[in-house]
Amino acid sequence: MSDAQTTSTERSESKTGKLQLRFAGRSLALRNRRQPGGSVLGLAFEGGGMQAVLVRRTNGSAEIRNSLTAPLSLNLLTDDPVLVGREIQKHLASAGIREHVCVVGLPLAWVLTLSTKLPDIPEADLASFLQLEAERGFPYPPESLMLASSRYKTPAGESYILQVAVPREHVTRLETVLKAAQLKPVSFSLGITALQTRDGESQSGIIALLPGEQNLGMQISVGGGIAVLRTIEGVGEHEGVEDGRFQIDHITRELRITLGQLPIDMRDVVKHVRIFGRNDAADELAEQLRPRLEPLGVVVEQVRCSTDTECGLSVPPDTEISPALTLAVRWLSGQKPVFEFLPPKVSIWQQIASRYASRKLVTVGIVTGSIAVVILLAFLVQQVQLSYWRSKWAGIRPQVTRLEQLQEQIVRYRPWFDRSCRVLTILRRLSEVFPEDGAVSAKSIQLRDSGTVTVSGTARNNQALLRVLQQLRNVQGVRNVELETMRGQTPLQFTFKFQWNPPAQP
Repeated sequence: MSDAQTTSTERSESKTGKLQLRFAGRSLALRNRRQPGGSVLGLAFEGGGMQAVLVRRTNGSAEIRNSLTAPLSLNLLTDDPVLVGREIQKHLASAGIREHVCVVGLPLAWVLTLSTKLPDIPEADLASFLQLEAERGFPYPPESLMLASSRYKTPAGESYILQVAVPREHVTRLETVLKAAQLKPVSFSLGITALQTRDGESQSGIIALLPGEQNLGMQISVGGGIAVLRTIEGVGEHEGVEDGRFQIDHITRELRITLGQLPIDMRDVVKHVRIFGRNDAADELAEQLRPRLEPLGVVVEQVRCSTDTECGLSVPPDTEISPALTLAVRWLSGQKPVFEFLPPKVSIWQQIASRYASRKLVTVGIVTGSIAVVILLAFLVQQVQLSYWRSKWAGIRPQVTRLEQLQEQIVRYRPWFDRSCRVLTILRRLSEVFPEDGAVSAKSIQLRDSGTVTVSGTARNNQALLRVLQQLRNVQGVRNVELETMRGQTPLQFTFKFQWNPPAQP
């Protein structure tokens, strides 16, 4: 379910067979499409352990295929959901259980409750009233809770309602754990409410107790509904307690405190205690409570086995009662749980209808649509500009291509050309030092790649030649001027050479 629908939710079954969901004061009806199949796996988590019972429906009877009870080394809420799911899958595989569809009993320690006296208001205003009470009474905002409720009446005729909440984060995390275990949940409920259901309009009260290792689950059913749902923590054996595994004084005190919170006329009708279980813990709790409660007129009964006909299905005789078994049998018989905390699967059309049912969300939608239109217009303007510049580019593309080709040719043949004009520069420097009257003239000039320049020619006399050589030595870039040969008188034949090494151009 999307975040737009993850608000406080209440589920109740109407006469038309539709499931009524209350989302923060608004009602949404959708048909319950989950139908019980031929087999289902009952799972119950409590006290750091799990119970699992695989039940198959055959010809009006419930056949128990496999069952197990195992501790969990990982915590459902704090450890990695994938690892927790793998541990659950490993336990199920070791027991030969391969069923994927399951009904789940949530830990009672996850449950928050709020009891409220109902004022004389129209039924149409009840949802809004409960919403306000939930906002004031629970420590979490209603949108972060999964809510269910149960009505009951006092012997004096006053109406009360018990709102039961489970943090949505816990439910979502458990869904992730079960998905990792390759399980498909069809119901999230409470095991103790499956063991002790409501008794119609009967005013007699029943206290249901479900003992665990370190805690005790308690439910008080009275006046056609559930009035109390809680866990008594720290009931296990402690140092200094030598008369049993339970702190019976602590349990008795908590029972008195819980009953003292009920209306006075309701306390007098609670005269029955049922302890569920066939294990040592249930036996010992029943044995220790009888001498304390029976003198007060309270009957203590221990329920060890399931009834021969459980919820309309025949159960094998002497079958040990357990929350996992009862949840599975009730699901196969088509009975809905007292409290349902599985998030409903809402169709896409119902999501859209619910999303736009709020004026605030409609305003948000209009603003979002306006922003989308502005973005589309911006993209349209951008496309128009891109089209304009593409046409401009198409017009100059041939010239650009030609220029690029010329540039490639220049880059390719640049090493073949010397921009310094070395030969002309050397000739210029020689012409500057040779006299204009022809006293010294050059017949040949040789230029080598190494920069060596050899000059051969004639001079009228020795003094004229020496003056030329002296001037040449003063020329910038001329190095190592040497006179190689000099013969004859008039004209004088000579050969000299020098090294041309001009300074680097900036």
